[in-house]
Amino acid sequence: MLCDVTTPQDLDDRFRETLAALPAAERRRDPADPITDDAPLTGAQVLDLFDAQVTSRQLDLAGRWLRSFGEGFYTIGSAGHEGNAAVAAALRPTDPALLHYRSGAFYCLRAAQAAAAAPSGEPDSAADPAPTDDPGSTAGPTASSDRRASTDPASTDADSTADPDPSGPEPAHVAGGFGAYADAARDVLRGMVASSEEPIAGGRHKVFGRADLAVVPTTSTIASHLPRAVGMGLAVERLRRLDSAGRRTGAGVRVGSGAGAAHVPWPPDAIVVCSFGDASVNHASATAAFNTAGWYDHAKLRIPVLFVCEDNGLGISVRSPEGWVEATLRAKPGIRYFSADGADPVRAYAVAAEAAAWVRRNRRPAVLHLRTVRLMGHAGADAESAYRSPAELAEDLDRDPVAATARLLVDAGVATGEELLARYDETGWQVRRLAEEVLGEPKLASAADVVSALAPRRPVRVARAVADAAARASGPGAGARAEAFGGKPPELTGPLTLAQSINAALADGMLDHPQMAVFGEDVAAKGGVYGVTKGLRDRFGPARVFDTLLDETSVLGLGLGAGLAGMLPVPEIQYLAYLHNAEDQLRGEAATMRFFSQGAFRNPMVVRVAGLAYQEGFGGHFHNDNSVAVLRDVPGLVVAVPARPDDAAPMLRTCLASAAVDGSVCVFLEPIALYHTRDLYADGDGEWLAGYPEPGAWVAGHVPIGRARVYRVGSADDLTIITFGNGVRMSLRAAAVLAEEGVGTRVVDLRWLAPLPVADIIRESSATGRVLVVDETRRSGGVGEGVIAALVDAGYVGAARRVAGVDSFVPLGPAARHVLVSTDAITDGARTLLAR
Repeated sequence: MLCDVTTPQDLDDRFRETLAALPAAERRRDPADPITDDAPLTGAQVLDLFDAQVTSRQLDLAGRWLRSFGEGFYTIGSAGHEGNAAVAAALRPTDPALLHYRSGAFYCLRAAQAAAAAPSGEPDSAADPAPTDDPGSTAGPTASSDRRASTDPASTDADSTADPDPSGPEPAHVAGGFGAYADAARDVLRGMVASSEEPIAGGRHKVFGRADLAVVPTTSTIASHLPRAVGMGLAVERLRRLDSAGRRTGAGVRVGSGAGAAHVPWPPDAIVVCSFGDASVNHASATAAFNTAGWYDHAKLRIPVLFVCEDNGLGISVRSPEGWVEATLRAKPGIRYFSADGADPVRAYAVAAEAAAWVRRNRRPAVLHLRTVRLMGHAGADAESAYRSPAELAEDLDRDPVAATARLLVDAGVATGEELLARYDETGWQVRRLAEEVLGEPKLASAADVVSALAPRRPVRVARAVADAAARASGPGAGARAEAFGGKPPELTGPLTLAQSINAALADGMLDHPQMAVFGEDVAAKGGVYGVTKGLRDRFGPARVFDTLLDETSVLGLGLGAGLAGMLPVPEIQYLAYLHNAEDQLRGEAATMRFFSQGAFRNPMVVRVAGLAYQEGFGGHFHNDNSVAVLRDVPGLVVAVPARPDDAAPMLRTCLASAAVDGSVCVFLEPIALYHTRDLYADGDGEWLAGYPEPGAWVAGHVPIGRARVYRVGSADDLTIITFGNGVRMSLRAAAVLAEEGVGTRVVDLRWLAPLPVADIIRESSATGRVLVVDETRRSGGVGEGVIAALVDAGYVGAARRVAGVDSFVPLGPAARHVLVSTDAITDGARTLLAR
């Protein structure tokens, strides 16, 4: 027995008893008629809901059956949440959806909706009844009476966003019994058994996702996907305003690229739907998402997102206090509240349709609070008897949503209990048959198979993209480029600092990528704390360069959603220390998208982060953070650290091209202390400045991901120093001192911390046989550990030594010198190594 209480057998037996006890109606009702006299659904449409719910229920039972003999690897089911099928019915199959892991019935109905789409290829639309004002709404007046004007990319006045046909046609009747749900059932079963033929994740995880269904896979759903949903809403609004080919109905938004890419139509009036559990309401990511959506709404900007809270009252074993979820959701400023009971399919559909119509018409956020129950526990190993009484379990069984739908059909005379039981058994037999089929399908057979979808690297295509950008900048785009730079392009302004070079490269990127947007805290009006984005808003407008609220989780979430929708987002995190409270948006959301969708979805992004230490006269831990271990630990993430102005621009171009071509997620870590540095060896020498290359030189100066730069000082035969960031400048100064002592040094600037330039490390280390690794991060968990490991793995037999930061946070003022690497420490370390 898999569960102490409410086993699969218990649930199946109880459902059968319920159906057997249902008395037949006095007369039969035509399925084409409304299920009740005033219902918005016909009997046939309720039968569709029933079939989707039953398919989901039988999939849950099959999951437990597969697990019972060790062939199933996922038992979190949807039993008790099947009311979400009514939510799917109230939406359009082209509304992008990020689904809670108990969304089996939603997924089944969405698949059937898509299969029933009109032959012309135009998607069917769910009914959108005219919205009514809710006196208890926190969102204020509807947009139809509220003229809005703003310079943000998501803003418009209400008339321009109105749905031309807000009522819409009736939801399609999918018909066909289990056949309409067979593909969805096979998808889910393949996920349960980790089949490599599973269509979205390919056996890497059990997720609800398919590009042709506009269902975006989410791997955790403990609220981490909510910030992305807000970003998608912002992007949908921006893209609907672009009067260009491929951004209107019929062409849609391209998501993904290359083999397996999907062309998913997101019509101009699409809304984003995002479902989650009641316990997730308390998560910091959820709070951030709600706050951001409300913040934008308060600022008269548009975020068309329908949040769906599926509330079963439990977070595994921890109860949500009575009334807490409703009070929390009602209290969210700027988010309209709707509620329904998932055990009442007609009312749940009506409220979901009203909520969807309100969001679609007004382009504003709303939350649907859908009350559900949880049957069969949290997962297969969950012993509910440890924390729930028999009376509570019996009460939930009485509210079984599948039984409620069956009762409605029988009471209305659309079907008899026997007929519904026959449908239930036929679906169960078909699901079991499919389960037995997928058992024989192959699994991922090697590490190469597992990581193949992680982060493709196509350096030739990236280099070609850089070359194409150069050709455009010097050819057809030359006039626009000259205008953007006020007639004086950066290559004619003389030597630049690191900050100036990044600024110029961002401007060139904005010129070449129409979908590129730069945003973050203080990046627009102020031009960034260090002036790196100065002037960009004036050149490209507030639709493409804009300030966000102060919340790093939301900043990254906006980028994730925007990238998924087809934009090229460049968010800024103001300081490296501020990234850590939001790092799961990179680890759990950004980096996993291609991995768990085999490239069908992607979220290209270049995250600019000001970081590392050595600021003069302005210090302390939060503004001198030297912790990058969390970034290097994220599979597939690209981490770039430009030290010099003449590296910064080509590296940024590479990151932008990689994001556009391969969907890469890049972190561009900018050393704050080097932003405005001008000199290298002596005050006034200007040797840390560099000219900005003209477009004709971009190809020759292209910097591929994972390639180091080598500086040769003297003979360069005695010592190899491997470093990055601030360490490059200090190491070059140390090398100059050593050169006066007759020591020839080659200084290797890694430039890329992930992936490390291993081939360059090995070649330059073997050339001298003596390696000093200069690591400005910490000795434990620092970059130096990775460099030493690369040397060991390659069989390096020479001498090696590290100079690294102390395992400490960076203190304020002169005390910082005691824990950070210095030029003197590098020189002393080199001498010690040479004396061996």
